[in-house]
Amino acid sequence: MTPVVRAERSAARLRTPVMRRRTLLALPALGLMSSALMSACSEESAVPDAPTASDPGGGGVERITYGDDPSQWVDRHTPEGTSRGLVVVIHGGFWKAEYGAEYGAPLAEDLVGRGWTAANVEYRRVGNGGGFPETLDDIHAAIGAVATDATGPVITLGHSAGGHLATWAGARARFDRWADGPALTHVISQAGVLDLQTAVAEGLGADAAKAFLGGEAPAAYEQADPLAQVPLDVPMWAVHATDDDIVPFAQATAYVDAATAAGAEATLVEVTGGHFGVIDPTSEAWAACIAVLDAIA
Repeated sequence: MTPVVRAERSAARLRTPVMRRRTLLALPALGLMSSALMSACSEESAVPDAPTASDPGGGGVERITYGDDPSQWVDRHTPEGTSRGLVVVIHGGFWKAEYGAEYGAPLAEDLVGRGWTAANVEYRRVGNGGGFPETLDDIHAAIGAVATDATGPVITLGHSAGGHLATWAGARARFDRWADGPALTHVISQAGVLDLQTAVAEGLGADAAKAFLGGEAPAAYEQADPLAQVPLDVPMWAVHATDDDIVPFAQATAYVDAATAAGAEATLVEVTGGHFGVIDPTSEAWAACIAVLDAIA
């Protein structure tokens, strides 16, 4: 099924696409056929088995450490020939230590084969020294470790909790703690948790957002919640499946509604395939992400 793309939203937004120039980019299916998509059995244990990493078609993989903790590293995949730009891949897993960067590896491998430099980020999570603000410190440091000398666009692409982190990174320089370092040019959220207050209120992921924030302090929301940081200064796409039963589709619509109302360039890309289709490189949901990247490049 070809993804439906919507930008500015109105009372009729749930059924009628708004065909602005920037929304046309995600319409091609890119010739990719969908495969059996990963399914979810619960909010906390729905991450599929991790595949084995490799680097098909690329120029090599470099492990970069940006701190002393075992979880502070990035695998940078470099393409053969001239790079189209840098994509910083941020995995999900509700910010929990049991889910790691192996879930971002297939995306990085696919991207390097398409000519992108792809940086698959590992970071401290809740249960191994992460949470607010340490996880945010790590994302900031990881971007600095791989993007300082990047040429072309610098894009964050994150799934689920990684979508939260990818979007947060677009606003991080507003805060003194993360004011230094390279800026992003674009943000892509894949089924991202973009409204932390609602995530806490709804207990998503067995209260994962509350555990990440370490409570519900106003300062944590101000500094960590993407919905509190609209408008971003860079274009943002929220790629989200309408049949996602792990992170509700309303997380994307609430963010895009608020962002466009505030004057941001924010685009909702509606796909199908549940929560994990967007990280299956054989799926049409991933094809929609590739369409966004092709338009950027």
